[in-house]
Amino acid sequence: MFALSESDLEGHILGCGDGPASFNAELSQGGGRIMSVDPIYQFTKEEISNRIQRVYPGMIAELVRHADNYLWSSFKDPGHLGSVRMSAMNRFLDDYEGGLAAGRYVEASLPELPFFDSEFDLGLCSHLLFLYSEQIDAAQHIEALIEMCRVAKEVRVYPLLSLDGRVSQHLPGVLRYFNERDYCAELKPVPYQFQKGAGEMLTLRKIIC
Repeated sequence: MFALSESDLEGHILGCGDGPASFNAELSQGGGRIMSVDPIYQFTKEEISNRIQRVYPGMIAELVRHADNYLWSSFKDPGHLGSVRMSAMNRFLDDYEGGLAAGRYVEASLPELPFFDSEFDLGLCSHLLFLYSEQIDAAQHIEALIEMCRVAKEVRVYPLLSLDGRVSQHLPGVLRYFNERDYCAELKPVPYQFQKGAGEMLTLRKIIC
């Protein structure tokens, strides 16, 4: 979903709003350098596991209810997707305590990140900004993206659709805001698509004068 190249994966990566995803565990096991931030990391492994077990049935039910909004090519059906996601979350749980001790999981949330300027080569934000456009307003999107651009040399956000499957109402304003300032904001195609119409990511770079 972020069109990551081999050179991207060799850099220092920050994931914002990563939650119980397995990317950190997988990349770290392969020797990569990654840090994940999310307020969920204030909780213990057991507390997060219990939360996953509580929300999992509702997640599957939502997928079934809105199945027509998705492309069922990578996944056969909601049950298959659910099993893949549960496997990924279990991999996260297996890695979580060791990752906490190593400082790879950090309790923090946008728009305040406890990192130095340009500490990361790449900052990623998946299924948070733009997806929750009803809950996060335009000003909050801009504030969060400015902060990501402060700590990362390049920022990528996916998807650009809100939960209703439409292009986020905030996207035009965000593009205009950054392109009118010392940033390069672009939409770029990605090779992944599950939510219908979600074939692009936003990339942001601060222009160094």
